[in-house]
This record gives sequence, structure tokens and C-alpha cells, in this order.
Amino acid sequence: MELPPDSPGDYILQPPVFHPILPYFTTIFSGLTPGKMVLVQGTIPVEAERFQVDFQRGCSLQPRADIGVHFNPRFHARPHVVCNALSDSRWMEETRFPNLPLKGGDSFQLLFLFEQDHVQVSINGQHCLQYPFGLPLVQMNTLGVSGDVVVKSIAFLANNPFDASRTGYPMAPVSTSLRLFTSSTSLAVPLSRQLPRSLQPGDTLTVRGLVHEDPKEFHISLKKDPSHTTLSFRVCFTDKTVGWSSSSLQSPELGKMLGTGFPFYPQRYFELLLRVCTEDHLKLALNGTPLGKQHLPPLATSPVTELAIDGDLTLYDVLLC
Repeated sequence: MELPPDSPGDYILQPPVFHPILPYFTTIFSGLTPGKMVLVQGTIPVEAERFQVDFQRGCSLQPRADIGVHFNPRFHARPHVVCNALSDSRWMEETRFPNLPLKGGDSFQLLFLFEQDHVQVSINGQHCLQYPFGLPLVQMNTLGVSGDVVVKSIAFLANNPFDASRTGYPMAPVSTSLRLFTSSTSLAVPLSRQLPRSLQPGDTLTVRGLVHEDPKEFHISLKKDPSHTTLSFRVCFTDKTVGWSSSSLQSPELGKMLGTGFPFYPQRYFELLLRVCTEDHLKLALNGTPLGKQHLPPLATSPVTELAIDGDLTLYDVLLC
């Protein structure tokens, strides 16, 4: 589906990333569609052995997220590229592409062009390989880069600039996840919505958004009903803290800062995953990095049926899967 150029409210233009710290994971906003391109530029250290660029479904670490395209240049012996896919924590049969036109010390420009059922990869302007997806295109919503490489920039291009027939920004089809709220009106902050069903062990709630330019704080709250907050995730930019609060649970973990450092920044996109592990625990991850495990009141007696989000952010996606 092609969107007219005068409909900016219906799509997201994702800014480039400069000098990311590896390993690096980020959500591909609006997902991948035929014609979309991802550009990775950087240099290879002289003593490099290998690095990888993965296009995957989410950023779960345990269990590891499924990978639809695993692009893995290797420099020992004869330089070559290994492509593969990961499903249910198991690697599929790998494909090797010989004659990699790169070596330690080189600068490079990798261009990934996505078609309906395969990706084409060029290196420094020369076609390198074509590889079929190990996942449906719509499910590959996360980019990961790691290994022996220095990345200078990552850019997300709406379509192939050399194809005059492609105009506008292609809209990603709806995935098999339960997309809770889709229109700009339903995603307006403050948001307070009844979930289509109560949270259960194994559920993952994904919130994707953009922090405002001069933020003070924002909250993401899981509720039993409008007057009872089961657990609230609070990000405060004034004192640079991230923590939990709850009106119904007393725990020494509540209120403490999660992880190390302050992981949110003004005018930066983020993907926050809240995964319900058991009846009384959930895990939190930000842009692929775990932020720890937290207690929940038992869901059997305190079901989570509502989601509330408020503060200095713009929402782009809320998913339950």
C-alpha cells in the first residue's frame, strides 16, 4: 500500500543512528516492506574475525528472538559471508557466499534492499548476494548489529531511490501480533485503555514511542481497574531515574533504579518490552537490553486488564502478543 506524500500522520520517518555502541538493537519503525532499504556504514578493524547484521522478530534475549536474515561476514582464512535464519533458538541450514570483497582495515557501505520474499545486499555499490527470508517480511521488526566492526551510521530508507515507480512511503501490513491501538487518535497521550484480555504468563506488551524534546517524565501503568494500579513504570528526566511504583504491592525492589545509567534521551525513539514470565513476575527490556525482573501481585487474584500511559512522549505502537 502506498501512502500519499501529504499524509505524515500515517507513517513514521525514522532518523539515522550515528556511532552506536555495539551490540546495538533498534526497532525498525513501521516494519519492513518491499522496497525498503537499510544502509549500514562503517569500518572493519584490522584484526577483525567476524561481525553480523540481523533482521529479527523483536529483541528478546531469553529465549532468543527469531532471526529472518542473519548476515555474517567472516574474515579468517578466505573472507566470505554466511547467511542463515534462527527459529525457536535453532539455526537453520547456512548458506555461504565466497569472495567477500572486504578485509580488515576497509571502510564499507552495506545496503540491504528488501523485496517480497528475499533481501539483496550490495557492498560499496556492488551487488554481493541475494538471500530468501527465514521469517515473513512483516515479522522482521528489529535490527541488531554486533561483532568486530565500527559502525559510523545506520540509515532507514523508505524505498529504493533508483526505482521511479516507487513513490511515497509503503505501509507495513498488520502482523500476527495483536495491535491494540493503531490510529493517531487512539494513541494520543494520556492514554487509558481496556486490554482485549487480561495479561497472562507468556504475554509480551510492546510500547514504541518517541521522547519529547524537553521531557520531564512519563509513566506506563498496568492496572486492575481505573482506581487500582498494579504496577507503574516511571521514567524521570529531572533526576535521571527509572523505577517501579505500586499501590498494591510492597517490595524492596519497588522504586529502585533499573539497570545502570539512564537509558532514555530527548527526541529518541524507544521500544519497551514488558514480558509476563510467571503469575507474579515480569521482565523488562529496552531496545534489546534487559532492565531486570520485577514482582507482580498474583495475576489470578489481581488481573491486569487496563493499560495507562501518560507524560512527555509520542506513541507509535502498542502491541500485545
